[in-house]
Amino acid sequence: MIGGKWKTLIMYYLINKRKRFSELKSLLPGITSKMLTKQLRELERDGLIKREIYHQVPLKVEYSLTAKGMELEEILLQMCEVGTRYLDHEDSCQKAVQLV
Repeated sequence: MIGGKWKTLIMYYLINKRKRFSELKSLLPGITSKMLTKQLRELERDGLIKREIYHQVPLKVEYSLTAKGMELEEILLQMCEVGTRYLDHEDSCQKAVQLV
């Protein structure tokens, strides 16, 4: 459900605030637009995130955690905490989540 390199990070970044595609892409250096789109679609399909479209000009789309996704919040935060214990620099939960 949240396996792979990117899904846990995407969900981690959605814990406190909904994000637009471009915001997520800038938080995930190295991810391609195609891969981010694929991961977002899979998370949405699994009911962990929702995609909200705002019909305005320009069109606005935001992603956020669903209630099901929020159930994993504590686990994601614990993964970050455990990962940072093993890093030399505690400056990046992104690296920490990737370690776990």
